[in-house]
Amino acid sequence: MNNNFTGKHVFITGGSSGIGLSLASHLSAGGAHVTIMARREDQLATAIKEISGLRINDKQRFLAVRGDVAEMQSVMKILAVYEKEHGTPDILINSAGISYPGEFQNLSPEILRDLMNINYLGTAFVTRAFINGMILRGSGHIVNISSMAGFIGTFGYSGYGASKYAVRGFSEVLRAELKPLGIQVSIVYPPDTQTPQLDFEKDLKPAITQELAENAGVMTADAVAAEILKGIQAKKYTILPGFNSWFYYKLTALLGDLTFKVMDGEIRSAMKRISKKVK
Repeated sequence: MNNNFTGKHVFITGGSSGIGLSLASHLSAGGAHVTIMARREDQLATAIKEISGLRINDKQRFLAVRGDVAEMQSVMKILAVYEKEHGTPDILINSAGISYPGEFQNLSPEILRDLMNINYLGTAFVTRAFINGMILRGSGHIVNISSMAGFIGTFGYSGYGASKYAVRGFSEVLRAELKPLGIQVSIVYPPDTQTPQLDFEKDLKPAITQELAENAGVMTADAVAAEILKGIQAKKYTILPGFNSWFYYKLTALLGDLTFKVMDGEIRSAMKRISKKVK
């Protein structure tokens, strides 16, 4: 990585594991000051040790903030104190998120609520905490992590997909409102990525979802992080890590509703493969 991030103040939610941790590690190696936020204190401590070990100079600062992005009152208070002590970040990366696959009729209302609270509202709350500081300064970059399930309806991801579509809508409005004020917004649509979250999903995926995933391939968190940082450097609004993300994003834009026929065909093929396995 070049030194475009040297001296930049970067705040990452969900920074103790997965894509967030990989981003923090890359940014540390790029000379940035990095703050990570997550719920578990033990994971934060381990992550900070790993991240700080990649620093390239002694001036870099590394901080851990414990908090739940979905708890509005708590997170707003925590981040108000943080901003007063450390200033407004140059770059905010909203990477905190959870996934819980399952056919809609099998998902509890509590799961649907949690997915929306963490993935969408958590993104909105943290952004809201820092946005006035960015507006006052006249600069900043907000990066929201969505998913391929945030632009194409994916079998088995009704709750998760809805929350990630919400992130998409939120990001598009933010872009419109903040660009005239000198603030950059980006949205990221990662494909399946090898993270603890993906491991958690394995036993929860419906058979069709699992079959579709097996044909899609998986990226490493480091590879996704590298693509995200390239997109940030290039000031892209839409960041599409990996071929699958790029291909299906372009496909949906090109085909419109005809995309449903493509997806229906893939589901039928998956069902046939499952049927053959059972026999």
